[in-house]
Amino acid sequence: MPKEPNASTPLLNLIGIGKTYVEPVLGDVSITLSAGQILALTGENGAGKSTLSKIVCGLISPTEGCMQLDGKAYAPRSRSEAEQLGIRMVMQELNLIPTLSIAENLYLNQLPQRFGWIDRRQLAANARAQMAAVGLTEIDPWTPVGELGVGHQQMVEIARNLIGSCRLLVLDEPTAMLTSREVELLFAQITRLQAEGVAIIYISHRLEELKQVADRIAVLRDGKLVCDDLIEGYSSEALVQLMVGRTASAELDLGHREIGAPLLRVRNLARAPVVAPTSFDLHAGEILGIAGLIGSGRTELLRLIFGADRADQGEVFIGDAPQAAQITSPKTAIAAGIAMITEDRKSQGLLLSQSIAVNTTLSRLDQVSSMGVLDDTAEMAVANDYIQRLRIRSRNGAQAAGELSGGNQQKVVIARWLYRDCPIMLFDEPTRGIDIGAKFDIYKLMADLSRQGKGLLIVSSDLRELMLICDRIAVMSAGRLVDTFERGHWSQEAILASAFSGYVNTAAA
Repeated sequence: MPKEPNASTPLLNLIGIGKTYVEPVLGDVSITLSAGQILALTGENGAGKSTLSKIVCGLISPTEGCMQLDGKAYAPRSRSEAEQLGIRMVMQELNLIPTLSIAENLYLNQLPQRFGWIDRRQLAANARAQMAAVGLTEIDPWTPVGELGVGHQQMVEIARNLIGSCRLLVLDEPTAMLTSREVELLFAQITRLQAEGVAIIYISHRLEELKQVADRIAVLRDGKLVCDDLIEGYSSEALVQLMVGRTASAELDLGHREIGAPLLRVRNLARAPVVAPTSFDLHAGEILGIAGLIGSGRTELLRLIFGADRADQGEVFIGDAPQAAQITSPKTAIAAGIAMITEDRKSQGLLLSQSIAVNTTLSRLDQVSSMGVLDDTAEMAVANDYIQRLRIRSRNGAQAAGELSGGNQQKVVIARWLYRDCPIMLFDEPTRGIDIGAKFDIYKLMADLSRQGKGLLIVSSDLRELMLICDRIAVMSAGRLVDTFERGHWSQEAILASAFSGYVNTAAA
């Protein structure tokens, strides 16, 4: 443990930090942070937030500038070296081993031993105590991490980083995959850590959340620090303008929608126990939202429609076809004209090591090849066209998708399906973990698609998002579609009441 510093000495001092790859991504960023202070760090995707936090935590080195910890030079050469000094980070990309248990992931580098063997009893006791700190009291510590939902995996990652000495904790979009209850537990931990003198850098695009948890706000735009001030003096609108250099509301024009005949007819589609028999229509030119609590069956319904899971019963009809479509796999769904933008873009939506060009053209390789030979020039032309159309921040189409920020990765996934030109598009949490500027880009894109006559089915945990962009909102609760609201006839209270109704009824029974 480092020697206790002078109370007037900042815990962390960043002086002129810059980072250049092919082009500069950070430039002349200077920030000081004291013990027990919570700094909200925000900005558009690609603004440099994750790069700055990785520099602080030893994952990468700055090209320019220097850092001080307790007034002394600080230049960690690795994440483990930073952790030894009490600097820890919970990243968006989870650092867990899915085949190992929760307990093993928590204490992988410090497994308790007895007579040369792992002390499983002590390991389980340690794990239960650490899991209880983040509210995971009802889960067996020997559960393989790969069997957990993404939200629970995130809580395990947070719990892992709270083990041992922690002087500065960096949280990168920590609530993007958490339920409201899990968010409450996280905020309680943050309050406890702050009282113990732990400094926190809290990276998020959820502006109301930042105002709830942080003392100060630092805003990055295009790699530059454009604001470092007390957060209480800034409205959400003012922060948006700092982030994107313009008001986001000026970017949103959903325009007039012409709602046509049904493109997709779902009849009694079900898979026990997660989705009860469900029926609805999706019309041409319509944006239909699906609201509900996490675990209500929303994602599972989309997977059934897309053929990613096998239905127990029910049928899916395309357009006015009298016969049901034979959708037995994603391949047959795509052939029927259905696209799906998945919730987890990193593991299910992208080939991270491959270029933007490869990821964009993957859905129609026949269009960029001749006699089985890929035409690199044609492939790159397609990619660069979508880079311009969707405002994807990148060097060019040859850049690896894994090097892009989350919002730009999401745009690459969407570009692939736009290139495929499917009339029916399923979106699962399309703006999760994306900054507000990129969100409005995607909203505009959705409006354009609906005006082209495509049908959009959108699952989102952000109710305000659904109310902003949808023509109708269907609500799922405990695996059942319990209600559907038309635009102009909904309220946040009514939708939430429907989302809870299935669980209330189940408890009463």
